[in-house]
Amino acid sequence: MKTRTISVKGSEITISRKEQEDYISLTDIARYKNPNEPIDIIKNWLRSRTTIEFIGLWEQLHNPDFKPVEFDRFMYEAGSNSFVLSPGKWIETTGAIGITTKSGRHGGTFAHQDIAFEFASWVSAEFKLYLLKEFQRLKHDEFDQKKLEWSVSRTIAKVNYLIHTDAIKDNLIPPDLKKSKQKFIYADEADLLNLALFGQTALTWKNEHPEHKGNMRDYATLEQLVVLSNLESFNAELIKMQMSAADRLQKLNATAIEQMKVLVANKSMKALKNGESKLLKENGIALEGKR
Repeated sequence: MKTRTISVKGSEITISRKEQEDYISLTDIARYKNPNEPIDIIKNWLRSRTTIEFIGLWEQLHNPDFKPVEFDRFMYEAGSNSFVLSPGKWIETTGAIGITTKSGRHGGTFAHQDIAFEFASWVSAEFKLYLLKEFQRLKHDEFDQKKLEWSVSRTIAKVNYLIHTDAIKDNLIPPDLKKSKQKFIYADEADLLNLALFGQTALTWKNEHPEHKGNMRDYATLEQLVVLSNLESFNAELIKMQMSAADRLQKLNATAIEQMKVLVANKSMKALKNGESKLLKENGIALEGKR
């Protein structure tokens, strides 16, 4: 879980990244009001019927495994003088995912940003405004950094493509082939990489996204660009080995799956594996037949 910190009115607020979502430390926010016993602030907030209603609704919208019967019981008890609720009890009883707890360094109680901002508003309206400002600044900086990383990876992929095209020129294009015909061989090899990584040709993508300018590679993720760069170099070596297009597609697709698995922890496995045999049977043979 990636952890970052922001400074809000002199308080360090920890933010963790979990499954592409930001979770903000309620413990750190609570320290703004009670530096010595922040957990007491969180428990007092959880006693409110309004709070239970809000976080329960959030779970119903985002968590298919949320337990509504247990939630109803908390709603019935909330607000009474004897009602006490800890983050751990809420999570264990209802199966909630919007609030989490963890121990160790940067430990404490965390909540999805939607819930954390609601808590910050309860602690202090002023503090919430400053928290929002700093959180937005963090996201803006992260976006700029991601754009820079994407641009660098796109450049690397383009540089490696020169290696790829040189291998095509030296090994696949007959010396007497007219230049007007050569472009089809280059396009076929580009689509071989597209099929191995994206599961579709450039034309198919363009037909499915007529509103987009450029090509599918301009809309690729950072991870896909890294893999694409590697595939270009790998395919160049396979071409020099005089391997058939169908066999190269199989090896390239297997390599793409393996590398994407490492880079994004299985998130793109389904898309990459989907139709692997179909790619080999339909597109691989078709590409080979164009030679």
